[in-house]
Amino acid sequence: MASRTAIKRLTVEYKRLQTQPPPYIVAKPLESNLFEWHYILTGPPDSPYEGGEYHGRIVFPNTYPYAPPAIRMITPSGRFATDTRLCLSMSDFHPDSWNPMWSVPTILTGLLSFMLEDTQTTGSIVTTAAQKRQYARASYAWNRRRDSVER
Repeated sequence: MASRTAIKRLTVEYKRLQTQPPPYIVAKPLESNLFEWHYILTGPPDSPYEGGEYHGRIVFPNTYPYAPPAIRMITPSGRFATDTRLCLSMSDFHPDSWNPMWSVPTILTGLLSFMLEDTQTTGSIVTTAAQKRQYARASYAWNRRRDSVER
């Protein structure tokens, strides 16, 4: 059962994201499940991801903010394996390093920063900058095709 703390915190964070979205990030919970959020990271200028739109999912535990979420990237990016739990300091792979002060914007900003690095971890893949640019160009069409298949 979801805690009142988790529900209140996620509601507040969603309202804050609507009024103060971080650069290159859009996120919102499913209408049917406050604990499952979908995000779009837009590739920043002057990066191999420039112009790309990367859809992913965050699933929060019922004990949020006292435990970290699971994070997945759905759109092929050349940086992360698709639909695989990502091993990041702010994900459920590392509950010992989780900080309850972190929020959805903090998590997604950290994910975007990690995307721009080459550090390897569970869920990351190795590709060239040219391959990443190719994925960026294809991302919009890939997301639309996937969205139409899921309907």
